[in-house]
Amino acid sequence: MKILFQGDSITDAGRDKRNYHQMGNGYPKYAAEAIAADFPETEFEFINLGISGNRTDQLFDRLYADAIAFDPDVISIMIGINDVWHRYGSGRIETTDEQIACNYRAILERIRKQTKAKIVMIAPYLLDCNDKEQIREDLKTVLPIIRGLADEYADVYIPLDRIFEEALKTQPEPMYYSGDGVHPNANGAKFIGQRYAEYVKDLIQSVL
Repeated sequence: MKILFQGDSITDAGRDKRNYHQMGNGYPKYAAEAIAADFPETEFEFINLGISGNRTDQLFDRLYADAIAFDPDVISIMIGINDVWHRYGSGRIETTDEQIACNYRAILERIRKQTKAKIVMIAPYLLDCNDKEQIREDLKTVLPIIRGLADEYADVYIPLDRIFEEALKTQPEPMYYSGDGVHPNANGAKFIGQRYAEYVKDLIQSVL
């Protein structure tokens, strides 16, 4: 079974760009390990093609070469935080909520029409961080857009924002998971990867 991880820096996580089977140090590494352990009799091919800094428009532009052409059984997407973050001080043209919705829908439509892949969508998140309050406010309108698209297109939706919110009730220090509220450290990456494996377990079973 071929599982392809796609997204931005949270997915990229320092992967070796010369080898797309190299998972980097982020959640795909821990997700792949947990999935392989859950299904020891299954041969998996894990592919990581996340690119740091990507927004929804950039993912759409490279979607064929970096997703569709691989003909995966599962395509996992975590994208959107940079569309919001880059509104503040990046020097890039702003992506509106409407453009995010349009870009993301176009990505999902192409995957549905041009592959047989099951779609896993992961919600972007922002942990408590004093210098990013405006980004948090913007996410309040972006997250419902992504959730609505997931209701239409996704076989599995992972509400990572809510998962972290629940986790912080028992581990109340956000820096345990991330130093800047966005990029997970080793604890955060492992946490996301393990939750990912839990959420996709039934999906993988249905495909086998």
